[in-house]
Amino acid sequence: MEMELPKDFRNKMRDLLKDEYEDFMKSYEDHKAQGLRVNTLKIDMEEFQKMSPFHLDKIPWVKEGFYYGDIDRPGKHPYHEAGLYYIQEPSAMAAGELVDPQPGERVLDLCAAPGGKTTHMAARMQQQGFLLTNEIHPARAKILSQNVERMGITNAVVTNETPARLAERFPGYFDRILVDAPCSGEGMFRKDPDACAEWSLENVAVCAGRQMDILEHAGTMLRPGGRLVYSTCTFSPEENEGIISQFLKKNSNFEVEDIQVFEGFDRGRRDWVPEGVADLEKTIRIWPHHVQGEGHYIAVLRKTDGAEHGKWKGPKVFTDKKTLKSYFQFAEENLREAPTGEFLLFGEQLYLLPEGMLSLENLKVVRPGWHLGTIKKNRFEPSHAMALALKGEQVKHKWNLPVDSRDILAFLKGESLEAEGPKGWYLVEVDGYSIGWGKLSDRTLKNHYPKGLRWTGNY
Repeated sequence: MEMELPKDFRNKMRDLLKDEYEDFMKSYEDHKAQGLRVNTLKIDMEEFQKMSPFHLDKIPWVKEGFYYGDIDRPGKHPYHEAGLYYIQEPSAMAAGELVDPQPGERVLDLCAAPGGKTTHMAARMQQQGFLLTNEIHPARAKILSQNVERMGITNAVVTNETPARLAERFPGYFDRILVDAPCSGEGMFRKDPDACAEWSLENVAVCAGRQMDILEHAGTMLRPGGRLVYSTCTFSPEENEGIISQFLKKNSNFEVEDIQVFEGFDRGRRDWVPEGVADLEKTIRIWPHHVQGEGHYIAVLRKTDGAEHGKWKGPKVFTDKKTLKSYFQFAEENLREAPTGEFLLFGEQLYLLPEGMLSLENLKVVRPGWHLGTIKKNRFEPSHAMALALKGEQVKHKWNLPVDSRDILAFLKGESLEAEGPKGWYLVEVDGYSIGWGKLSDRTLKNHYPKGLRWTGNY
């Protein structure tokens, strides 16, 4: 079925693309490219390629990225539940690649849901440093938190805040910031027909105003010398080169970094915005008629100078040894080494804080760190997040289920399994990769896979 594109959009693209317009329009007749990104926190690339049941082709611009085949269903596979990969649109992977965070840094993903770019950056950070990942919409912030959990990330805090409130708390704090700005979504029309239905020239203007506000707050939070990546999934110059041009005119302490351009990528267009600044050619455009992927725009900015950070207040940590006793007892019985550091107790929920985290007082926090579990009266129950971040060698008891077995499907559906061994908590694995908890007693492994995640129906 031919896609009905808005008339104003078609006229606008005809004016911009001229001779390329027909090729651009033909791209809407093609199948959308589908991609997944290997989660190197849990599995290395070579091992994944060996065990993958999917038809994989390398995505040129991201180390961990692959196209998968039309007949593949990676979202309905036990490896997905184990967090071995994240399903992500191929062009969108370029933004996380260009942020290029390093282990130990302070990193912010300001508009983060559903979590593709957050989980990409977290894998590069290797559980070291502090990743603040934020989403302004509460329901989407919850989905973001679930993806952080599934990928086994331990050094992330998920917030549900406005950029303005975060800028007050974190001035000059972050080494790297990603602003994947909410936009008119023109680059996603082929992937998401709803974006097409909601598009209008007026909405483009509304988005541009919001983007400028978000980018200004992000600039405040970047330390001098830090890197800020701005990206959208739209073609509109008003939301892309126009925003970067305005921002650079207002903020002389920022400059555009020249970055590697992969085959099929285009440069930004200075001639598409009134009085555009010279360095717009250093930004990147990704077009669906030039690569296997949807539309994207990316600019990489460097903060050349500015005020050093102010005085920062650390978090209130939880140190009551009596309350923590049940956690350490659980760890002694079931783990080879207890995860330790600074703890935080939210009601009965115990979290381990990332290094370098500031006070989150008066902020809307969805996930204040690595969720270890629940402290109940004199006992500790480990969380699903703890299971997904652990590896088999870190636990005393584990129960491995082959991916093609009936037992792995039974486990994902919430059923108990027959098992033999010492009593206690078992890390349940699929082909050697953690997927949840079971508790063994009387030759029955009681299922602790979360009810909200359980599979239903036939597979």
